[in-house]
Amino acid sequence: MIRSPLYLLAAAIALPQSVHAEEDSRPRTAADDALSSTVLEAVTVVGSNDQSLKAAGSSVVIDGETLEKSRVLTTNEALRKAGVNVRDEEGLGLRPNIGIRGQNPTRSTKTLLLEDGIPFAYGSYGDNASYYHPPVERFDRIEVLKGTAQALYGPQTISGLVNYITPAPTQSLSGGLTIAGGEQNYLNTHGYVSGSGLRLDVLRKKADGARDNIDSDLTDFSAKGVFDLAPGHRLTARASRYREDSNITYSGITDAEFQNFGRSYNPFSNDTFDATRSGASLTHEWTLTPSAVLKTNVYTAYFSRDWWRQASTTSDGQCGAAFTTARNNGMAVDPNSCNSAQGRLRDYRTTGVEPRLSVSHSLFGLPQDLIVGARAHFETQQRVQKNGTTPTARDGTVVERNRREADAYAYFAQNTVQFGALSVTPGIRVENVNYRRENQLPNGLAGEADFTETLPSLALSYALSGKTSVFAGVHKGFAPPATADLIGNNGATVAELESERSINAELGIRSSALPGIRLELVAFRNDFDNQIVVGSIAGGNTPLAQGKTLYEGLELNGRVDLARVLALPGRVKPFVELAWTYLPTADAQTAFTRVDNGQAVAGSADGRRLPYAPEQLVTATLGAEVGLIEARFEAVYIGEQFADFANTENPTANGNGQIGKISDSLVYNAALNASLPGYENVTVFVAAKNLTDETDIVDRTRGIQLNQPRIVLGGINLKF
Repeated sequence: MIRSPLYLLAAAIALPQSVHAEEDSRPRTAADDALSSTVLEAVTVVGSNDQSLKAAGSSVVIDGETLEKSRVLTTNEALRKAGVNVRDEEGLGLRPNIGIRGQNPTRSTKTLLLEDGIPFAYGSYGDNASYYHPPVERFDRIEVLKGTAQALYGPQTISGLVNYITPAPTQSLSGGLTIAGGEQNYLNTHGYVSGSGLRLDVLRKKADGARDNIDSDLTDFSAKGVFDLAPGHRLTARASRYREDSNITYSGITDAEFQNFGRSYNPFSNDTFDATRSGASLTHEWTLTPSAVLKTNVYTAYFSRDWWRQASTTSDGQCGAAFTTARNNGMAVDPNSCNSAQGRLRDYRTTGVEPRLSVSHSLFGLPQDLIVGARAHFETQQRVQKNGTTPTARDGTVVERNRREADAYAYFAQNTVQFGALSVTPGIRVENVNYRRENQLPNGLAGEADFTETLPSLALSYALSGKTSVFAGVHKGFAPPATADLIGNNGATVAELESERSINAELGIRSSALPGIRLELVAFRNDFDNQIVVGSIAGGNTPLAQGKTLYEGLELNGRVDLARVLALPGRVKPFVELAWTYLPTADAQTAFTRVDNGQAVAGSADGRRLPYAPEQLVTATLGAEVGLIEARFEAVYIGEQFADFANTENPTANGNGQIGKISDSLVYNAALNASLPGYENVTVFVAAKNLTDETDIVDRTRGIQLNQPRIVLGGINLKF
């Protein structure tokens, strides 16, 4: 039903990302684009929900009111409101695992993450794994875009991007303070002050995690300033510093450990994670003419992470074979009897510059909007592993010292031509990436590799009316291989490894024609000529592999304001919100083959469903506003999924916890907000996450990981 019609249509026409169905179908101008910010103009992707209604490609905006009144605890919880698959890990969402349209969510490696339109991952090209993520409290709203707009922002242009928007500073003096506390030793204090175009945010958050011997403590400072330098020149400056001190292990638990000791069991009390991230960026906006704007981003960041642990997976032999066997058999183990601790010490530096010119013109007498730009991006990874000889060692013998570099140059152009209600947008992106890896141990070797990829796109949008539009699009998806995958530790290039390439298509309709109803329905198809998978993310210790895959599905996002639809009298204003993703197809089209020897991966075969791709994702919210009180009740459903390529149904009794079907889950959240009469700037609130305290397995990548237990919290929010 989805496959053939969508493929044929999307192959002929394509999803536009910078053209929108205007309510009066008039020609667009650069001023319109600057207002709606629909093409990620240096800061935003799709703008507000009203603006996203006009967007050509599929997009969802989670606005500030939703984030605040839902009292979201983590980024994971927030993104599920957009139909995104986000897997829990330690409990606070500090390292969210984000997967869009069926992509494996582990470490968010298949998703482009931006803050104010600027990449914040420490290794977007060389190591796109999220071991750092800004706290959700830093953001004013979140934008999720899955169409061809990805081609303007790369390098990940496959499934979708997430753009986190920070609040704009005010000119008049304002501020706020939120204090919340609750179960699991949860404590969150967030304050900000703003004025004269400057804003400073300070956050301190701590809580126990989903299992024993897991707790996190983080501090986040961020500053933002907007300055009018001269007529036609505006500068936005940002700076941030993040500090995390956590007791957290990497390993999950075995099937027998889960059966014998329950959801909270985690013996690794000696494992610690310490991280620091400092970042800064400048955005200069130069209005050259009323129809031409040049925006230039300059950014830099430094991330340091020390993770000392006694096990990386349940099958890790660091503590000896007897220790591992005891875990598989469900026997209690004592990590203090293991005279070993391994430190994975990482330092990353990232810098970049990206000028982007937007011009409205009328070549051949047709209204057109051109976007053209380039980006130079530089990454350096310094990786060290030290093996200690005591369970609490924080120093030891150096067994790895690796330097990895990525220099990337991207060039992109997109031109929108408007034929009345019809918009046509061809585009192109070129990525040139240069890698270098050096083994800095004695007698170590170094190697280099480079490649260039050209990524075309085509998009169409048609305004059926002022408030309804249909859109379709197709673009070539791309994700670069990691430096360590492309260049071996011996300096040799892995010739068999290719970039990830796909043809991505979507067809959708978006409407707000009926008063009180806003919806978007999209069918999509992502067809991979080559997809790279790492065995450890699918259970077991399978080496790097690649193969052909296919993803097809439907997405529905919408909101119904029942008071308007039903013309309800009085002060009661009920509403319903829904985010639904249906993924009937997430299949291998060939057996995956190992990169090292060309052999088929055990258990992999044509037609088998890919790991960590649930068929159904549903987040439904029922809420009501009554005067100064607002209540929300939310149900979050995640369908069953496989943890390995062989689609193993049941794990063995003494299994390592890394294989077996993961059952579906249904979790309820609730929030109640009340502003005080006469003091509308003072709000008290109470919220519950996992209201019925469900116990669900959420991951088997490194052994069984469990969801966060119930947390009931309360607090107060003050604004001036």
